[in-house]
Amino acid sequence: MGWYFSRQTRAQLIEKLVQPLEGERARYEVIARSIRGNVLWSVVRITVKEAGIFGLDIGETTSFIRCDLLQGCGQEWGHKPLEEGMHPYYYSCPLRYLDMAPEQCQEWREGVRDYHARRNARNNPVAMAN
Repeated sequence: MGWYFSRQTRAQLIEKLVQPLEGERARYEVIARSIRGNVLWSVVRITVKEAGIFGLDIGETTSFIRCDLLQGCGQEWGHKPLEEGMHPYYYSCPLRYLDMAPEQCQEWREGVRDYHARRNARNNPVAMAN
């Protein structure tokens, strides 16, 4: 997937990315979001309106972890949408998000856990000494 830019502020872009989206076949709603630098992490809940979408029946839900890379250029801000199943090679996703969506990429989730373990070890020198 490519980058999508438009004339807007970073805050306007983020607000747009977390708004609910009502499609013909499903409803998408961000149920958690977090910004780490220029990465917007979110958990998106999908409610199916048409049987068979994502292997679900009408009214059933599932969730996935989304990673939007954010970048500014002049007076424009853009994003590159990725999701867990694409193994985005960014690992600053909040750990609690892993419990909020079914696993799509075991290797990526291991990378997230490793990232947080290394980060916690650097921030807690007592733990490193033990």
